[in-house]
Amino acid sequence: MVYDVAIIGAGVVGTLTARALSEYNYNVVILEKTSDVAMGTTKANSGIVHAGFDAKNGSLKAKLNVQGCNMMENLCKMLYVPYEKNGSLVVAFSENEIETIKELYNRGINNGVPDMEIIDQKKLREIEPNISENAVGALWAKSAGIVSPYELAIAAAECAVLNGVNFERNFAVNNITKKDDIFQLECKCGKKVEARVVINAAGLYADTIANIWNGEKFNIIPRLGEYGLLDRGCASLASHTIFQCPNEMGKGILVTPTAHHNILVGPSAVNVEEKDDLSVRVGALREVFSKANKSVPAVSMRDMITSFAGLRAHLDTDDFYIEPSKTDNAFINLIGIESPGLASSPAIAEYVKEMVLKVSPTDKKADWNPSRRKPVVFRELSKAEQESLIENNPDYAKIICRCETITEGEIRDAIRAPFGAIDVDGVKRRTRAGMGRCQGGFCGSKVMEILSEELGKPINEINKFGGNSDIIYERTK
Repeated sequence: MVYDVAIIGAGVVGTLTARALSEYNYNVVILEKTSDVAMGTTKANSGIVHAGFDAKNGSLKAKLNVQGCNMMENLCKMLYVPYEKNGSLVVAFSENEIETIKELYNRGINNGVPDMEIIDQKKLREIEPNISENAVGALWAKSAGIVSPYELAIAAAECAVLNGVNFERNFAVNNITKKDDIFQLECKCGKKVEARVVINAAGLYADTIANIWNGEKFNIIPRLGEYGLLDRGCASLASHTIFQCPNEMGKGILVTPTAHHNILVGPSAVNVEEKDDLSVRVGALREVFSKANKSVPAVSMRDMITSFAGLRAHLDTDDFYIEPSKTDNAFINLIGIESPGLASSPAIAEYVKEMVLKVSPTDKKADWNPSRRKPVVFRELSKAEQESLIENNPDYAKIICRCETITEGEIRDAIRAPFGAIDVDGVKRRTRAGMGRCQGGFCGSKVMEILSEELGKPINEINKFGGNSDIIYERTK
C-alpha cells in the first residue's frame, strides 16, 4: 500500500498533525521508533501552555504560540484532556527585573497576547500568598494554562486512529529514497513503508532524518531539563505557573501546578551531547530546588515523590523551522520544536496541514469525528455514577492503584483503546496508575498481570516501556 502521508514521530506535534490530516481523504501512517506515542520530549516537559509573550516579535514561535494557546482549551474539551487556564506570572526581584518584565509585556502586546497585566508586590502576594517576600512585582498573563502533554498526544492518536490513521510502532527510519514520486521509508528491522508526502516530526532526531533524506544539515542541540514532582498535598503552594525572569538558556526555574494537581519544580537547562540519556545528574535537583526557593520558599525536596529529566530539541537559530525540504516540496521538515512547542502544537498541526493540502489537494471527509470516546475517570465520578458503572462492569469495583484510585476497569479500557497501551508505562500515562506517592510499588505487579491477560503474552514478556526494559525474567514461587 502507498500512503498519501507518512509522519515520522508520534509526539504531540506528530499526533495532532495526524488528527488534523484525518479530517481529509488521506491515507495517513505514523512511524514511531518506540513502542508508544509521547515517548520523547512530550512525556517529560513542564506541561505549560505559554501565553506567547516570550518569543521574539515576528518569529514563527511567536505566531504559532499565540494561535496554539488560543486553540488549546477548546481542543482539550473536545478530546477529554485535563487542561486548566491558570495564568502565569513572571516574577521580578529588583527594579532591573521590573524593566525586563515591561519588555516582555510590550513584546506580548506586539505578538497579540491578550489579557496581560503588570502587577505590584501587594497584588502579587494577594493572588499567590506563598510567593517570596523579596518579589517586587510580576507580569501576569491570564491566558496561559497547564495541560497533560502525554495525554494530549494519546488523545490525538486515538482520534486519528478512529478516523483511519495507521500506526507503526518500533519503526526507526534509517533510510529514505524516492522513485516515481513515491518515498520509500525503511526501518532498521528491514520493514518498508511507501508514501507520497513525508512529514519529519522526529523531535530530537529531526536533524538526523533531514540529513538521511537529502543531506540538509541542521544543528539540534539536546538541552537537558531536570524536574522534581511534589506530592498532591503540596497543591496549595502555587495556583499560577510561576516563572523567574528568563535568560539565554530559557525561561528559568519554574514552580507550577500540574493538570493533575501536583506541584512541578524545574527545569534545569544544560546543553548535552547524548540525545537519549535521560539521567538526572547527581546534585542537579538540589540546585533546581535552591533556585525555586527564590520564588516560593516553602518548596522542599522532602515533598518530592519522583524526579525525571527531559530533552528539548534546541535549534541554533532559536526559532521553529517548518519548511519543505530544499529539494522536494513533498518532504516537510519540523525542526527545533522546543518550548513553546506544546503550546503551539495545535497551531503547528493546522500550519502543516495547509502545507500538505498545497502539495496534495483533496476533499474533507463527510464523516470525520473530531473527538474520541470519553475515558472513564472513576475517582471523578459521583457515587451514583460509580455504582451504575460497577453494576454494568464489576471491574470498576476493583481498585488497583490506591494512590490515584485507578480501577481495573480503567486499566483494561486503556489497553483496549485505539492504539492502546502495551506496556506498564503506557498504562501509567493513560490512567495514572503508578503516578502516586508509591510510584507503582503496590500496583505495578497487578498492572503487569492485567497486561499479560489482555495481550495474551507471558508475564515475563511484559516490560516497562518497550525495548530492553524488562521487569522480570521468569516466574518464581
